[in-house]
Amino acid sequence: MARTQGRRGHRPSTGTPGRPRFWGRHAVTAALANPDRTVRKLWLTHEAATHVEVSTDLPVTYADVADLGRLVPADAPHQGMVAEVDPLDDLWLADLLERGRDDQRPLVVLDQVTDPHNVGAVLRSAAAFDALGIVTQDRHSPPESGALARAASGALETVPWVRVVNLARALDEMAEAGFWRVGLTGHTDRTLAKVIGTQRLAIVLGAEGEGMRQNTEAHCDELARLPIGDKVESLNISNAAAIALYAAAVR
Repeated sequence: MARTQGRRGHRPSTGTPGRPRFWGRHAVTAALANPDRTVRKLWLTHEAATHVEVSTDLPVTYADVADLGRLVPADAPHQGMVAEVDPLDDLWLADLLERGRDDQRPLVVLDQVTDPHNVGAVLRSAAAFDALGIVTQDRHSPPESGALARAASGALETVPWVRVVNLARALDEMAEAGFWRVGLTGHTDRTLAKVIGTQRLAIVLGAEGEGMRQNTEAHCDELARLPIGDKVESLNISNAAAIALYAAAVR
């Protein structure tokens, strides 16, 4: 099996180069609790400090709400907590597939989904339904950032995220590992319930508006739609991912 490697968050967000700043209670406390995450700096209000356990060797600056507001984008809901972190280490797709070899947990594959809020929300849904992980294309997905971590509500620290160079090759690798690759699209009459099967499942979703690329569709075993009514043209990608993950959980 070829080893397809991902690259994690090497582009800077708000913070120093290569070190994004996370904000909000869920994102910051989850980062502090993750043994694989290196937190470099921490800013807290005295009130927020009562809700978090901090290692004695971590530099902590206590500040008021207004001072913390100047460390993050305007109007970011920091809840009295800001942390500057190192991006998580790269993951190998083959290692993730091997990790889930003996269970039925699904994978979520995102084809050129670039909005950090959407990717964060998908991570949150993946955590809620105990997905094996998510897979994105390196050049067409957002880096780790405060906005993404906030939307993920802690799931960025718990759900494996693999970035790959070639998504089609990664889908082939999933097929070799026994995954049934189902692409969600509105351009088919077959519903997800009819094609979901009993094999290990990889749920493939494209960007809002454009959908999956043709080459990505060609590397799916089945294409399926969600049975939504005519009053709504489509669902937000994170909502679609949540519904598909629920369907995988109850099949």
